[in-house]
Amino acid sequence: MHIIYHCVGGTHSSAIASALHLGMLPSDRTATTQELLSIPYFDTITRSEYGSIIPRGIDEYGNSIYTLSRQFYPQIVIKALEDLSIILTGNDTEVIFVNAGSAVNTMMKIGGFLSRRINLVSIGRPIVIKGSQKAYMALVDIVHETKDRIKSMKE
Repeated sequence: MHIIYHCVGGTHSSAIASALHLGMLPSDRTATTQELLSIPYFDTITRSEYGSIIPRGIDEYGNSIYTLSRQFYPQIVIKALEDLSIILTGNDTEVIFVNAGSAVNTMMKIGGFLSRRINLVSIGRPIVIKGSQKAYMALVDIVHETKDRIKSMKE
């Protein structure tokens, strides 16, 4: 199975969700600044990577975990990818798309814009980290729901 966590930029909420899914971050408490910065792909996506489905690892059940920067058109991009996955696999259970962007808050938007869009990393990164810490437990919930969904699909 393939699980694709997606959000606008692909480098904050989806990066955290994929790291949580892979056990790289704690799920029983909010991650520290150092823990967030330890994710090799946190706050690093470049414009050339927008739209790319980027492999992040294999979970404990053998599922492939990815992130996607789908920008501001989820209703078009995700629908097209869902349809394509059905065409290629013949079912709607082989590829799961998870919207990590639903946990994004204003601080994450501002910090992400400053850090990734206009390259003011020294100003934007601390803001996006604080916002990410505020959204962290919502991301934990998204990952738990995703893992529960996967488990029920495999039963």
